[in-house]
Amino acid sequence: MSMNIEFEGEIIYWRGPAPFLFVVVPEEPSLDLKAISTRVTYGWGVIPVQVRIGKTEWTTSLFPKDGCYLVPIRKSVQKSENLELGDNVFIQLEVR
Repeated sequence: MSMNIEFEGEIIYWRGPAPFLFVVVPEEPSLDLKAISTRVTYGWGVIPVQVRIGKTEWTTSLFPKDGCYLVPIRKSVQKSENLELGDNVFIQLEVR
């Protein structure tokens, strides 16, 4: 099963699992992700994805929170794409 999602969102701070900076997946795509979550999760509702911001691509997991999902933005991605808290970013996700 493969699903591709693209959206824009603001980088937020949440004192959850490291790296503390995240982007919230909007409500509609989050509902689509929730619909397939039981088939793709490896536990706790976490969904493995391939993410791209700008020229940087990495593998990570989406975290469920308040009915949506959070995309963690690694320190290495923050540095390579010159990203900071409050920036708006265009994100491409691929669920595999």
